[in-house]
Amino acid sequence: MTDPAAERPDPLPDVSQLSPFDLGTLLPLAYRAAGNGVAGGMRFLVEDAARQRRPLFTPEACLDLFVALVNGLNARKWADLCVAAGALLRCPDGPPLTDLAGPARTLVRFLLRAGRTDHPYALLTVAGLAGLDAQVARTLERGRGPIAVGEINLLRDWDVQRRALLLEVVQDRSYNSPPPLSDAWERLAAIPEYVAFARTTLEAADARIAAIHAHELAYQADRAFDGAEKETIGRAVRLALLRDEPWLPDLLTRLLTGVAVAPTAARTLPSQAVLYEVGRAAQRFPTPEVIVALRAASSVTRHKAVPKQLDRMIKRAERSLADRVEVAFRMPDLGFDTDGRLSVPLGDHTAVMTIGDDVELTWWQGDRRLKSVPSALRRDRPDEVKQLRDLVTRVRRQLATLVRSLEAGYTGEAVHTYAKWRADVATHPIAGAVAKRLIWEIETSPGHWQSVLPDLHDVTGRPIAEPGPEARVRLWHPSRAPLADVTAWREHMTGRRLRQPFKQAFREVYLLTPAEERTGVYSNRFAAHVVDYQKLYALFKQRGWETDLLGPWDGGDAGDARRVLAGGHWRASFFHDYLPEEGDYAATDQVRFHHSADGEWREARLAEVPPLVFSEAMRDVDLFVAVTSIAADPEWVDRGEDRHHAYWRQTAFGDLPPSAEVRRDALARLLPRTAVADRCTLTDRFLVVRGELRTYKIHLGSANILMEPGDVYLCIVSARGHDAKLFLPFEEDGRLSLILSKALLLANDDRITDPTILRQIRDHREPPPAPLLRIDD
Repeated sequence: MTDPAAERPDPLPDVSQLSPFDLGTLLPLAYRAAGNGVAGGMRFLVEDAARQRRPLFTPEACLDLFVALVNGLNARKWADLCVAAGALLRCPDGPPLTDLAGPARTLVRFLLRAGRTDHPYALLTVAGLAGLDAQVARTLERGRGPIAVGEINLLRDWDVQRRALLLEVVQDRSYNSPPPLSDAWERLAAIPEYVAFARTTLEAADARIAAIHAHELAYQADRAFDGAEKETIGRAVRLALLRDEPWLPDLLTRLLTGVAVAPTAARTLPSQAVLYEVGRAAQRFPTPEVIVALRAASSVTRHKAVPKQLDRMIKRAERSLADRVEVAFRMPDLGFDTDGRLSVPLGDHTAVMTIGDDVELTWWQGDRRLKSVPSALRRDRPDEVKQLRDLVTRVRRQLATLVRSLEAGYTGEAVHTYAKWRADVATHPIAGAVAKRLIWEIETSPGHWQSVLPDLHDVTGRPIAEPGPEARVRLWHPSRAPLADVTAWREHMTGRRLRQPFKQAFREVYLLTPAEERTGVYSNRFAAHVVDYQKLYALFKQRGWETDLLGPWDGGDAGDARRVLAGGHWRASFFHDYLPEEGDYAATDQVRFHHSADGEWREARLAEVPPLVFSEAMRDVDLFVAVTSIAADPEWVDRGEDRHHAYWRQTAFGDLPPSAEVRRDALARLLPRTAVADRCTLTDRFLVVRGELRTYKIHLGSANILMEPGDVYLCIVSARGHDAKLFLPFEEDGRLSLILSKALLLANDDRITDPTILRQIRDHREPPPAPLLRIDD
């Protein structure tokens, strides 16, 4: 970087070996490097490393950085004040504030003359070193609403390092800024003045929205707050959510329902920007109450696109809620008794709400259950009837939030004290309806965990002694249990007809394979599949994986989807490539894992990944492939496309992934309870169904069908629903129901009336297909 005549080194330096102080020393040299030659290349290596890691500065290096930025002003016409301000917090021995005043003054004046106020809080921070606070504040206040101006005025009373701390949490940091300090929000939350400002800010926002709805202020679509105010409100919400302020839930409910609907009949919103900003805040610091408030906003808005976007945000917040054990289980009882029942007298009638697998609202007259809402109540008490129906919706949403957060807590191995779990979950009038259908583990002695149902009975039905209030409780996971216990719990849950809110007893387990031990840092287990890209992208979003949309444009042919797990300590990446020349398909590739260490993501060997993190991430990847693979499309083979025919054949009828193995186990327990049990046989990959006309093999992975003799393909896109009386032990992706539906249909193939299906069954002239290909590891 300092020698313009230097030759390119081969190989390039391994910057990962640089210490944080090395990076802090080299960064000023990088800003001095000129041109696009070797020096420029080395500059980019250092800048990239500093952007991905956390450099530290000696006082000398901190001053050197400011001087380097000054020296580069004429060439660059700009200086990265976000990096400069960040260095003030990354100087363990304290920045040389007096020495920095001169360079800071030069930087601020240059940028003010150039009109460069791109990063206002960085400018205000550096202005504090230069004694130019008043001039910068006046410049920044122009065009900003009173809420944003209030934050600028607050910062003027802070020292430069507190100002730099706020810069760590703003959204609009520069490209070269290092990763934010991991404790920045906690440090801000400990500043009383900022805590008070957050409440004042949200109360002002609430008052403005109320004035708009009272027609005291003019309504303009999405103009209730300007962009700077939106950001200030977002920071105030995050701070209040982090501190779990007791005044926040009621205020947020009013604010969000107010910003979500116009005071007129317009479909637009007073502030869609603030609504989404709170949604993003809820993903970072979720509470049950903010999720309820977002749902309330979604229910009142008239804008068609808003509920869909909010639903994605809510689902992410629900998953993040699992990492906030102290608030995750908080839920009002809403008047329900300990059996999950609420009775509401309405004159001569009674409305009864019961929580079981679902929330059911029934109407009674004395001891007689009525088929529907009595006409007298519809006529005389419509508001109360509506309130009860709204309550059903609210309870369902609360249960959905609890279920998603519980399942997401697996990777963080969330643990609770017995006393809190007993009060907030097991015996809670609403949460108990979920808890009683799940298996739990209680640490009965150090390192020894006993699996039980919430009534403290084990898998054999025997009671266990009640543990002490501080005993640890967590959700049971089959990866931690012996095979005999897993089998016993599956039989127990099926026998008692306990339908679990998510797969637990029948949950798939993904263990490290010898092939993955050899590859070390990546898994090819789900590589080389051809998938429907639009379905894959939608499923990424649904399951909380972050990714960029790929397509036929520059840089759009390869990407990865990422999910952060275990409370932010681990990240899984699923690589995939877009296939523009072959239609809207993609090809799957490797899965890799990274561990967060000192604020940096570092690639980890698969053997180092916690088994639960590995299993849950691979479970998602298996789902992505199983649902979006062209092998799962029963009509694909009839489209005349032969580019991927060999892949389709070997995958549509090939070896089973773990998800299909679990489906096979569930079918083994369910089929004996069906009316067609004597016509069904399970093999290693197929459910074989003997009909009157032919024998059929339904693949347990893809649900595709081959007919004997000759393994002739039978295309059935869907079948009639499975027997409603047939118990299914878990909520799942629909493949189990589809297989059962096809089995019930084909076992009685002589009763089929659909001409398309009948034509395929009776046509014996179709030549047999090519032999199935074997799938190699």
